[in-house]
Amino acid sequence: MTTWNVRIGINPLSWMNDDLPQLGGETALETALAEGAQIGYAGFELGHKFPGDGPALQAKLAEFGLVCVSGWYSGMLAEPAPGQSDAQAVAAEIERCQAHMRKLQHNAVQVVVYGECAATIQGQIDTPLSRRPRFADAAAWQRYAARLNAFGAHLLARYGIRLAYHHHMGAYVESPADIDQLMALTDPQSVFLLFDTGHAFFGGAADPVALLRRHVARVAHVHCKDVRAQIVAQARSSGWSFLDAVVNGAFTVPGDGALAWEPLLRVLRDAGYAGWLVVEAEQDPAVAPSQPYARKGYDTLRALVDQLGR
Repeated sequence: MTTWNVRIGINPLSWMNDDLPQLGGETALETALAEGAQIGYAGFELGHKFPGDGPALQAKLAEFGLVCVSGWYSGMLAEPAPGQSDAQAVAAEIERCQAHMRKLQHNAVQVVVYGECAATIQGQIDTPLSRRPRFADAAAWQRYAARLNAFGAHLLARYGIRLAYHHHMGAYVESPADIDQLMALTDPQSVFLLFDTGHAFFGGAADPVALLRRHVARVAHVHCKDVRAQIVAQARSSGWSFLDAVVNGAFTVPGDGALAWEPLLRVLRDAGYAGWLVVEAEQDPAVAPSQPYARKGYDTLRALVDQLGR
């Protein structure tokens, strides 16, 4: 019997939220790690309660037989400071990222979750998603892509870490058209794609499988997030913010929502994807209890990975 060489990890958002710390704010990191390990997860992505330096992070995860999957990096390359050249903007980002990248490198992490945070509204609960930032014209897109290329090339050369770009609600790159443009303009050897199933659907991909198929050769990391389609539709029609959608339950774990997981995973397997599948579901643990939902997400992916590996 052959096997599909992927590992299943989880993001701590199932237990504690970074953008809305009141969701799960009372939960100890050790509770999340113990429960995740008991379920069967091989590793965790990072969150605000994890140790800040590489050795301490490695030691904490090792207590529970876990490894570091990756960690979010809040990039600011979309909007250089006034008077700053593109080269200066990249140099500033290279300087700013050092501690985070050294922490990941110490933990043998191979990809960094790059989230573009310049002008993002993802953390503003009173700002509707319709007010997200957009590039003014093709020239602005091209300059942004060039900055990303330079930064991604540096991360690979200096740390051996690939830049996995996270398309995200409320940010510059949100819709399928945005993703298509980003992939067309960036260097396939420097900028890779983090494919987030839930953000893809919410961002306008009625068929996330088709979007994934277009760009699967660039995928370096996968966030496995399911959606409650009726709530997503309400969020769109009612002008909600991203955090409004989160609080109202737009997202859930694989197997608990509207997405068809076997076709998504089949595209990844057929393309030879061999990275992490990361369960990530921004929910209120008071409404969606952490451990049962984390277990459902794991069991859904585990069964399909085993099936597709036969």
